Amino acid sequence: MNEHRYTPPPHTGLAILHKDDALLVLNKPSGLLSVAGRGADKQDCLTLRVQAEYPQAMNVHRLDMDTSGIMVMARDRSVHRQLSRLFQAREVHKHYVAVVDGRMQQSAGEIVFPLTADWPNRPRQKVDYQNGKPSTTRFSVMHHDARENTTRVDLAPETGRTHQLRIHLQTLGHAILGDTLYAGRAVREKADRLLLHATSLSFRHPLSGEQLCFVSEVPF
Repeated sequence: MNEHRYTPPPHTGLAILHKDDALLVLNKPSGLLSVAGRGADKQDCLTLRVQAEYPQAMNVHRLDMDTSGIMVMARDRSVHRQLSRLFQAREVHKHYVAVVDGRMQQSAGEIVFPLTADWPNRPRQKVDYQNGKPSTTRFSVMHHDARENTTRVDLAPETGRTHQLRIHLQTLGHAILGDTLYAGRAVREKADRLLLHATSLSFRHPLSGEQLCFVSEVPF
């Protein structure tokens, strides 16, 4: 969370990409918490919006408040356990699209920085070579915009650390546009939201074993 007052987007209905007896796949809007935060003013979140219609639905993973895109929720405890195991075993494959500041010179590669909580500056994270947990992000440049001096990049995190994509890119010198936590003022003000979107999610269905792949169009 940043220092600004939490003003979630209006609830105009759930954006459901897939629904069956085991799970729900949804599109989370930017600016909405995945789960409720501390305090009465931070209770509105995707999980509670979903539970208003599907009371048994359970959160399996999260997206940052300002990140938009695909989230999956379990519809019973057994499926929740199985989906959680898939995430822990890194058998859920995720792709994000971001627009970052500057021109990334390398067309593809890996970003490997160990991350840990920056306790005096919570909720920020930081690179810490002594105490940080290993974290890896694969990236592939999609497009350079010379006029805006930005790069559109596909990101595939192999680990799921808090703020991993945001701090990995910022540490490379290419902060994500609109990032209120890690970007400098000029880069923050290049966009009216964080330009980071969870665009695809693939995994085996915990009951049928069918390989599923869901795609959400990038809204920026």
